[in-house]
Amino acid sequence: EGVPSAVAVIFFFGLMSVVGMLEGMQIAFFAVAKITEAERNANPWARWTCDLLFGNGGRGLPGFMIGRQLCVVSCFFVIARVTTVDIEDDEDNVLGVGDGAQKFFETGLLGALITTIVASIAWQLVAGAFPLTFLGNPITYGLLRICLFLEATGICSGAWVLAGIHKSFAGFQKDEVYIGTAEERAAR
Repeated sequence: EGVPSAVAVIFFFGLMSVVGMLEGMQIAFFAVAKITEAERNANPWARWTCDLLFGNGGRGLPGFMIGRQLCVVSCFFVIARVTTVDIEDDEDNVLGVGDGAQKFFETGLLGALITTIVASIAWQLVAGAFPLTFLGNPITYGLLRICLFLEATGICSGAWVLAGIHKSFAGFQKDEVYIGTAEERAAR
C-alpha cells in the first residue's frame, strides 16, 4: 500500500537536490548579473547558461523565476507527501515520541522545515559564495532549460501582465539606467 520506502527515499533526496539547485541558481544568477561578461565566460557551461539567461531581450531571468517557482512548488508538494507520517490509531508513535510530536509529524510541516533548511538555505549560501562555479555545472543549464520551458507554456502568463502593470505605475527601469552595466562599473 503506497510507495515503497526505498522509492520514497530516492524521491526525497532527488527532489531535495532539485529544489536546492533551483534555490542556488536564483542566488547565483543575481550574483553574476553584476559581474562583467568576460568573467562570466570563463567556463563554457557558465557562458551557455548566461547566454540563455540574459539573452532574448532580457526575458530569460524573469522567465526563469516563473518557471523556477513552478518547479519548486511542485517539488515541495511531493516532498511534503513523502515526509508526512500517517499512522493508524492502534499503531505506536514514530520513534516513541509523544502524541503532540506525532501530530506535528502528521501535518507535513516537518518536511517543510527540513526542506527550508537543507534544500533552500544551505544551497543558497553555497551559490552566493561560489556563483561562477555554480553556473559552470551542466545540471544548472539543464534546469534553466526546464524552467524556461515551463514559463514558455504560458501556464503563468498572468504574471507578465501583472508585472507590466506594476512597472508602468511604479516607473521601473532596468538597473543599467541607475547603476550602469557591469563593464561600465568595472571601468570606474
